[in-house]
Amino acid sequence: MFSGVLLKNLLQSKGKNMTGVEDPRSAPGLRWGIIGAGFIAGKFVNAASRHTNSKVVAIASRERKKAEEFAAKNGVPQIKVGYEALVEDPEIDAIYVATPHSFHKEHALLAIAAGKPVLVEKPFTRNEREGQEVFDSARNSRVFAMEAMWSLFLPHIAAIRGVIARGELGEIIHVHADHGQFFPFDPEHRIYNRDLSGGALLDLGVYPISFVQNILGEPTAITSVGVMTETNVDGQLSIIFGYSNRTQATVYSTMWGLTSISARITGTEGRLEVNGPFLRPTSFTVTRRDGTCWNFNAEVQNGFQYEIAEVARCVSEGKIESRLLPHSSTIAVLRTMDEIRRQIGLVYPGENLK
Repeated sequence: MFSGVLLKNLLQSKGKNMTGVEDPRSAPGLRWGIIGAGFIAGKFVNAASRHTNSKVVAIASRERKKAEEFAAKNGVPQIKVGYEALVEDPEIDAIYVATPHSFHKEHALLAIAAGKPVLVEKPFTRNEREGQEVFDSARNSRVFAMEAMWSLFLPHIAAIRGVIARGELGEIIHVHADHGQFFPFDPEHRIYNRDLSGGALLDLGVYPISFVQNILGEPTAITSVGVMTETNVDGQLSIIFGYSNRTQATVYSTMWGLTSISARITGTEGRLEVNGPFLRPTSFTVTRRDGTCWNFNAEVQNGFQYEIAEVARCVSEGKIESRLLPHSSTIAVLRTMDEIRRQIGLVYPGENLK
């Protein structure tokens, strides 16, 4: 078992540790500007300032008061009213988009048009068509773009990849992941709002789907059952993925109750159980078929620092996409969610699904 103290020392050492994850403080620093002044943006500022060489130098909001309150609370030195002023600032190296899902495409394209590398909160866009449009623009402009699926960059996820690659679990026959949170009914809240692309799938389900596809790839068959809310967005989903071999996966997502937010991988030689919440820095246990087991603990603070460092490294190397989370992987998850929404009959206002 790797203790928390040992792991902390490993993560703070230069170069890579036994998970293959580099210390975020070893990455170059970037000067970040943020579009959107919500809770998730505050977590980003905390990670950048405390755990990387990067820093957030400006926050942009369409409401001056909201930007001022965010800047004061999080120690951001500049505010911008309107997003154009942010992306066009020559003192800003990269843009983090933290607005509601329905605005991701617009704000990502705005940053790319200004030549700024962009990190876009999950889900990258509402659908595959929008995501491909953003990535095509980034590729044509030779500008870096990545989805902020922060959990895929965490140490325990890298360690899980290592367990599978070494064959410790044998043939993978099943993966399960769930993500449920309780949101009291409020038609004005973004998660219940169709105009803001609300619902359990895009906000919560994207995490377990990304986890499953990071391990197994894109499914060949999808079966979905959903229950809609009073505002006609998805409130709960149960999903089965099929693959060309005997492997299956199950995903569950709800906004009507707090689940364990756990994940399990079952193989012919053993199983791996990730302690919830699996999407945050956490630990896991590997149990072999003969009953022997071992534990891995990777409970570090925050966690956003790993995706921030990945962007900084890629930008410094002149890359336009991440090797760990390439454009194709993000598009594959969007394609899966498009199919799930087709099956439950969910289309957002003004949206053009293929």
